[in-house]
Amino acid sequence: MRRPQYTITAKDLHDHAARLLQRHLRLRDHGPKCTVQTLLLVLFYAAARLTALAARLPQGLRRRRQPLAIDITLVPYHGQFLYHPDEIYRSQPKSGTSHFHAYATLYVIRKGQRFTVALDYVLRGEALADVVRGLLQRAATAGLRPRYLLLDRGFYSVGVIRYLQAARYPFLMPAPCRGRHAGHPRGPGGTRVFHLQKRGGWARYTLRDASGRTATVGICVKCRNYRGQWRRHGRQALVYAHWGLRPSSPQWVYTTYRLRFAIETTYRQLRQARIATSTRDPVLRLLFVGLALLLRNEWVWWHWAVFAHPRRGGRALDLGQLPFRTLLAWLEHLAETLLGFCSQTNAHHPSPP
Repeated sequence: MRRPQYTITAKDLHDHAARLLQRHLRLRDHGPKCTVQTLLLVLFYAAARLTALAARLPQGLRRRRQPLAIDITLVPYHGQFLYHPDEIYRSQPKSGTSHFHAYATLYVIRKGQRFTVALDYVLRGEALADVVRGLLQRAATAGLRPRYLLLDRGFYSVGVIRYLQAARYPFLMPAPCRGRHAGHPRGPGGTRVFHLQKRGGWARYTLRDASGRTATVGICVKCRNYRGQWRRHGRQALVYAHWGLRPSSPQWVYTTYRLRFAIETTYRQLRQARIATSTRDPVLRLLFVGLALLLRNEWVWWHWAVFAHPRRGGRALDLGQLPFRTLLAWLEHLAETLLGFCSQTNAHHPSPP
């Protein structure tokens, strides 16, 4: 393995992220003290404690169609709306509340490179098909073409499926367990039939919404044993809905969909870098989420473009060389240094013994 020839400092990371953000936001100075440089320094410091997301993608991601993952993350919110009640998204209780600010993200996955390339604010009652359409349009603007889409089970609906089929986007998503229970006099119904299977296989299923519209998808059932996982034993049936794909086996479907789980790591790092705020302004909250994802993309880019070890057959990533928390700590310490952090003050009495 080749020895490193260069040294990367916290200022290098800060300047690179600042140039990228300023290129898209075009901020202006608001006085001799509140300059753009100072504002970005404070923002990065707070984060350590939007189209720009797709700006520094490796060119290889644009040359070929890539698997894309779409998901919605919910940030618990305990306050009131600012402009309109639809700003607050309602869902199952979490962190002591059923009120959230909801953000939809689109994620590209390829050979260890996982970049968030699109971000959108989700209003209560907004059609998920419109959310998916907006994210894919942003991805197209960035030059990304989906090979297939990996979606969360929350997108399993007639509206989303009909849109993806009309737009000719292949997709794979879990099929939620719905329908009559096994103890019903008429027997199980809906997708529950597939969840009760003891052997893997293939099928077709037509779902219908309240307005009578229908959509037909392929069904893949992957069965496996719990083997004590989650303190459970016995047989588990994983049911997936797909369209536009020709899976070779249920194992391929299971392995391919597991690629989407990387998005949970992104959300964990998003929580580490998202600025804590009590503001009710949804636009400002969206900016803070976008800034956190930008810093996370910067972390991925630096590891791919600068820190990766050259080797035959492709670069070798070493994410332990600069953990994400360390990158945030660098930006925090840099801000303290440049802004003149002081660890002492004057007093009228000496400190107690």
